Amino acid sequence: MGSASHLGYWADRKGKTPNRLPRGVFFGLVGLLAFTAAAIVFGQTTGLGVVKQQLGAPVAMRDLMIARSTSDFVVVTDLATGREIASYGPQAGGFVRGSLRAFERMRQVAKVPFDTPYRLIKWEAGAVSLSDIGTGERIYLDAFGPDNVAAFAALLGSQGGESQ
Repeated sequence: MGSASHLGYWADRKGKTPNRLPRGVFFGLVGLLAFTAAAIVFGQTTGLGVVKQQLGAPVAMRDLMIARSTSDFVVVTDLATGREIASYGPQAGGFVRGSLRAFERMRQVAKVPFDTPYRLIKWEAGAVSLSDIGTGERIYLDAFGPDNVAAFAALLGSQGGESQ
C-alpha cells in the first residue's frame, strides 16, 4: 500500500483553496467573545447584573477537632472545652466521615498536621460552613442538601452553637 500522497487525495486537492471557516461565522464568534468579555468587565466594575450571596455575620461558631481513631470511629471534640460532642461508628456519620476524608486529602497535599482544628460557622442568612483552619479551605454545606447541613448544624449545639 502506498503513502497518502499516492492515494489520489493530494492530486485532487492541487490548485484548490483549503476549507476554511466562513468569514461571517469567524467574525460572529470574535464579536461574541468580545461582548462576553465586555459584559464581565462591566459587571465587575459597576456591580450591575452581578448576583452576590450575602451571608451576613456569623451567628454561631465552634472550633472542632475531628479525628479518626484506629477502630475507624470518627470522634468530634469541642476544642474550647475538650468535651466529646459526637462519635460516629464505621457505618454511621456518612457525610461527616466523607467531609473528613476530603479535608484529610487537602491537608496531606498542603502538608498540614491532621490535628489542626476545624471551624464550624452558622451565618445570619442560615448557611452553615466548615473551614479548615490549617489549609484555609472553606466549604458551604448548604450545597449538599438540608440533611447534610443538619448533620453538621447538630454539632453546633442546642442553642445554635457557642458564639466566639
